[in-house]
Amino acid sequence: MPAPEAQVLRVTRSCAVPLDELTWRFTTSSGPGGQHANRSRTAVEVSFDVAGSPSLGPRQRARLLERLGPVVTARSSDERSQHRNRELALDRLRRRLADGLAVERPRVATAPTAGARRRRLEAKRMRGEVKRLRGRPEPTD
Repeated sequence: MPAPEAQVLRVTRSCAVPLDELTWRFTTSSGPGGQHANRSRTAVEVSFDVAGSPSLGPRQRARLLERLGPVVTARSSDERSQHRNRELALDRLRRRLADGLAVERPRVATAPTAGARRRRLEAKRMRGEVKRLRGRPEPTD
């Protein structure tokens, strides 16, 4: 029976990572903030072990290992709330994994259209005419 959607990080249509494969770490945020920042563990770091994950297919694992390495980490300490930082870190991890899995379509070379060629030649003729008219005026007697 598949895990409920709430227990899965949906990366792409073909890739979903169970949340129990993620490793969470909570620390105090850096910077000013007084007693709240010094005492509250609101900074969040979430890690995903690409090399040891059973939920990835062989091609997905190979692509992620090549592009991102054996462990992918995302961190957030933007907000005062640990809950909000958890959401931000999880979203950042999802985006990094999705970017790592993305397959770029190969570029297909195309030829310029007839209209584009005509406009290019017309622009060159106009530019040449402008330059020709910049010459010294002919002396008049």
